Amino acid sequence: MLWNTQIEDTCIVFRSWHIYTITGFVLSCIAIVLLGIFYEWLREAQKNLDRRIAAQLSAQEKGKARVSTPNGTIIPPVARFSRALLYGATVFLSFFLMLVFMTYNAYLIAATVVGAAIGHYIFSPTMDIEVVLAGGVTGSKG
Repeated sequence: MLWNTQIEDTCIVFRSWHIYTITGFVLSCIAIVLLGIFYEWLREAQKNLDRRIAAQLSAQEKGKARVSTPNGTIIPPVARFSRALLYGATVFLSFFLMLVFMTYNAYLIAATVVGAAIGHYIFSPTMDIEVVLAGGVTGSKG
């Protein structure tokens, strides 16, 4: 593959996603932007799910001995399953967007990046300043 700016006769990931018109290309770029936004929503949904699970475990274990390991608190199977499903969806979508990126089409690459940037702007409006200043990770990439 070579870096390109081809608009018509472009194949994106699947044979069935073959673009023959400028309108089809524009709609495909919009779809890719939306997928990038959805990817950032999934990342935020993972963080929210973890916070919800942590709050539930904390509330349930007040007054009880925690079931912990040196690596952290053991998560119940249903919560682990929910986390695994969300994680799997996030990984799938990230690899799908990587395949779009690997078309080496400048417009599709731009659509991927624009979608991720818009999604990050929408779904990551806060930052734990204390954690950042202490050199820690806030749970997001920005």
